[in-house]
Amino acid sequence: MSSIYEVLRRPIVTEKSNYMVNKLHQYVFEVAKDANRTMVKDAVEKIFEVKVVRVNIINVPAKRGRKGRSRRLTVTSAEYKKAVITLIPEDRIPIFEGVE
Repeated sequence: MSSIYEVLRRPIVTEKSNYMVNKLHQYVFEVAKDANRTMVKDAVEKIFEVKVVRVNIINVPAKRGRKGRSRRLTVTSAEYKKAVITLIPEDRIPIFEGVE
């Protein structure tokens, strides 16, 4: 990986992640496949200028579905890796603000 900007792919904004932001001070991002905890922590701290307490990484498997009459299994969504980042209560990431 050549830069810290390639570690974080996109924020994941769902009802559950919105609850985690407001109550638990946790933020969810999709990260690169070869990213590890220290790379994610360094990227978040440098890009958003916050203090990271904990990083949890989850490998989300691909979702499979059945197709039409043949009933063969096909992949409907690709697998990805996501990171749940816990910040100290005083820090906030501005891209998640305004959704309450």
